[in-house]
Amino acid sequence: MRRLALTLAAALALAACSDKPAEPASATATVPAPANTADAYALAAKGHGFTVGSMMAANTIYVYFDTTCPHCAQLWQNSQPLLGQVKMVWMPVGLLRPQSLPQGATILASADPAAAMSAHEASVLAQGPGITPAKDLPEAVLAQVRENTDILNKLGSTSVPLVVYRNGKTGEHGQTSGALDTDHLKGLVGLN
Repeated sequence: MRRLALTLAAALALAACSDKPAEPASATATVPAPANTADAYALAAKGHGFTVGSMMAANTIYVYFDTTCPHCAQLWQNSQPLLGQVKMVWMPVGLLRPQSLPQGATILASADPAAAMSAHEASVLAQGPGITPAKDLPEAVLAQVRENTDILNKLGSTSVPLVVYRNGKTGEHGQTSGALDTDHLKGLVGLN
């Protein structure tokens, strides 16, 4: 029984990366989340990112990620089989480490952000340092990553990856934090 409890605690601890230690359940958020999930979806859509997947898909999933988060890297990998059915917009934030901001801006400023992201996330999953930040990043791109971080906070989240979605079957909106496996992601957006 103790081993099961330890395994469960470890799994919960690894579900998402956070910039803060866990707070007691009674703690209140410093930034109020949007009034409803449709408002959260509309707010998430205002972020700056790059799009992968089917551009004609009726379903758009917004993912706020930090370049230093291994759970974000896992979600990137787990989402690849769904790209023929959904459109995903990946939005970097500067949340966890000092290199998060310049790495996120480097991916956004890349001529092929999806290829840069794939190489970066493969490095992170192999416990490498990820993409080397560009030396002369445009201030406008750095500002976009900062704006994404502000939106993440307005969404009431302190952890990444944050997935904001609309279920294509039910029309319901929602958001969840943490690395999802492919089947769970399919369920959230109504693909199964």
